[in-house]
Amino acid sequence: MLPKFLKEVVLLGLFTTLVSCSSTEENTLSQTPTSTPTPQSTATGTLVLADVNKNAAAKLENFQPMADYLAARLEKFGIGVGEVKVAPDLDTMASLLKEGKVDIYVDSPYPAMIVSDKSGAEPILRRWKNGKGEYYGVIFTLAESEIDSLADLKGKMIAFEEPVSTSGYFLPLNTLLDADLKMVEKGSRNEAVAADEVGYVYSNDDENTIQWVLSGEVAAGGADYSFLEEIPAESRQALKVLAETQKIARHLVIVRPGMDPELVQQIKTVLMEMDQTPEGKEVLTTFEKTTKFDQFPVETSLDKMRQLYEQVEKK
Repeated sequence: MLPKFLKEVVLLGLFTTLVSCSSTEENTLSQTPTSTPTPQSTATGTLVLADVNKNAAAKLENFQPMADYLAARLEKFGIGVGEVKVAPDLDTMASLLKEGKVDIYVDSPYPAMIVSDKSGAEPILRRWKNGKGEYYGVIFTLAESEIDSLADLKGKMIAFEEPVSTSGYFLPLNTLLDADLKMVEKGSRNEAVAADEVGYVYSNDDENTIQWVLSGEVAAGGADYSFLEEIPAESRQALKVLAETQKIARHLVIVRPGMDPELVQQIKTVLMEMDQTPEGKEVLTTFEKTTKFDQFPVETSLDKMRQLYEQVEKK
């Protein structure tokens, strides 16, 4: 049986109307207007780079330089135009990849696994973000709390970021399940929690998770380790880490099913060489502080996610 959040994702995919940046667009998906090919190219084919986010404007601004950079180097495949699309949910992204309306999608391993399994899209590279090729989640509580182990969370409430977050939900949840804890989703942080279970709610942001723990609204939280490290020292000292999750690839690059293998190889080459030139480095920085792309056992990363997902499904 699908967990509650995936049922909600499926239902959302059935009823969501996509948001458009152009009133003349047949499909109301957020996207950049079709641009003209670069002056050096006569190719008119389009390469579509996409993301899942509710803040379309910010993503379009951050992703367009990368889309342009790639398109300008794929002329021999008839590509000269870079376009960006922003989908509101994972179901929509999977459909766009499956239908060939999106060529490249980049995300953390958990949502990448969901989209890949629903669409047949294939992982090709790892993306380093903020100088890191791997990351993990942490489970934390107040430093002054009497909670000293995961077992002490029984009868308590924990906050996660959102149901598609790798480090702020999926990995911490699996760590708690590995500790043989009964995890039960609650409708609000004020809902009662039985003595033999651990209740969990979503805060919608790592910052909210930390604030809820600091203010005592929940007993513990799960979040990206790097976010916890970046908060003010005073707040950091008021918290203690109960457990760290396993480490996984920071982000994965996946391409639509059926893409020409030669095109896939060229995309990989262009991406992996970007950090070697000033122009490439500048575009990487714009692309949400990407450091580089590299070869990695990306399929193994998705297999690991699938194994963890099976555990979540059984909870």
